Amino acid sequence: MSLHPQKSFQINPSLYSASGKVENLWKYRIEVDSWNNGKKKLKLKGKELQSVPREIFDLRELQVLEMSPKRESCLNYRMATVPREIGQLSGLTVLNLDTNKLREIPPEIGALQNLETLTLSNNNLSCLPTEMEKLQKLQNLHLANNNFLELPVEVCQLRCLTFLDACDNKIKFIPHSICNLECLESLLLCFNALENLPDSICSLTSLRTLWLGNNNLRSLPVEFGHLVNLEWGHSCSSLNFEGNPLESPPSKICRGGPEEIRHYFAMWDE
Repeated sequence: MSLHPQKSFQINPSLYSASGKVENLWKYRIEVDSWNNGKKKLKLKGKELQSVPREIFDLRELQVLEMSPKRESCLNYRMATVPREIGQLSGLTVLNLDTNKLREIPPEIGALQNLETLTLSNNNLSCLPTEMEKLQKLQNLHLANNNFLELPVEVCQLRCLTFLDACDNKIKFIPHSICNLECLESLLLCFNALENLPDSICSLTSLRTLWLGNNNLRSLPVEFGHLVNLEWGHSCSSLNFEGNPLESPPSKICRGGPEEIRHYFAMWDE
């Protein structure tokens, strides 16, 4: 990937190392991101960085911001909080905050109304601010490996969402309002604690991928067979239902896909 530096900044004098000495501990530059249609991207990085430099939030032209220690040449420490100044970067379309120590997201996230991708996986989140509902351009949302007990209702208001990953949480409940996600194509819910699915999930006819493995599901909604666009096959079906104590319909029927599931329920209605 070809990178073209456009800006660089010096150290904030108030930033100290663990030894107490002021050092040149961090640097950043804006790059042209060829993976995101040439958008202006910033990867925050610093060998001993202990806080987020506030100068970043003056870079109003930023479109892609990566603040994740998981990503190459990025943070070497894990953030406990997201600075409220994040709301100043209203031009952002991609924000990566995964693999930190976040317990909450500030309400200022609602000011980022151009966001298309938001990654919050691998944190300690159990809820989202109501201001999340303002992100009406959001298409991709990553919430995997957090502490959610239910799918946040705020997520169910993101009507342009096409991809949602909420695997590896403790989710027991999915709101009826999930039916609002009419554009959703991929819904990943494996490794949670789901005991049932709302009937309204059957209205998500744009779904192509639905992962439900390793939950506590004993039954599926009667109209589950209406999800006719689900991509089915041996590998997909094992990810869809493996690890659930399914009884209605039995796992053997589920492996046949939506059509067999539909026939199963139709037979019981006769």
